[in-house]
Amino acid sequence: MDPYLLRKLNTERAARRAVIHLTDLGDGRDRVIREGDPVAGPLGEAIARAFRSGRSGLVEVEDRKFFLNVHLPPARIVAIGAVHISQALARMAVVAGFDITIIDPRTAFATEERFAGIDLVADWPEDVLKARPLDAYTALVAVTHDPKIDDFPLSQALTTGCFYVGALGSRKTHAKRVERLTALGHGAAEIARISAPIGLDIGAASPAEIAVAILADIVAHLRRRPLLGAGP
Repeated sequence: MDPYLLRKLNTERAARRAVIHLTDLGDGRDRVIREGDPVAGPLGEAIARAFRSGRSGLVEVEDRKFFLNVHLPPARIVAIGAVHISQALARMAVVAGFDITIIDPRTAFATEERFAGIDLVADWPEDVLKARPLDAYTALVAVTHDPKIDDFPLSQALTTGCFYVGALGSRKTHAKRVERLTALGHGAAEIARISAPIGLDIGAASPAEIAVAILADIVAHLRRRPLLGAGP
């Protein structure tokens, strides 16, 4: 690969931005395409599919063959609240290939015994997220039921464009949450992105079932997300 393209690729990956290294197998020319770069026609459609799926591979477009080497930032889940749902979600997330972090300032809940081997931070979200900011490849899951803990990361998730934003609670609870987020300056369209009640509607009852519903919702949002610079 051309050294300039390699530097560009590494810069984008270090910044947790999605890129594709495209090689024309006919003439050997290659280029780095960042998510959101305009590419028209059938090739653009193939590139969009690759960004969503994360799969590298050969594509044939109008009698020309291209190899798309896809580099997506590792999708991660940040769960606010070291509760029973998060315990189940953490185990499932690892199996599904997600990095996961649990944040909760309540040290009675955020213990190594309850989250062995999991990235656990017993501190306030507003402090943690300064050093570990959210981004477009992060799913934010707020499950404490405590506005003092949940509201800040929810607001940050909307501002930074997390691909999934979910919050536990009834419709009545969410209506109050909407009022608070509106007061923080978020518009109706932004707030409507929140999955609340959280997760897919599968009739989940137990913490483990709710975790299944959340993880399935996260996967659906990741694979069907609008690409940067594009419509839904």
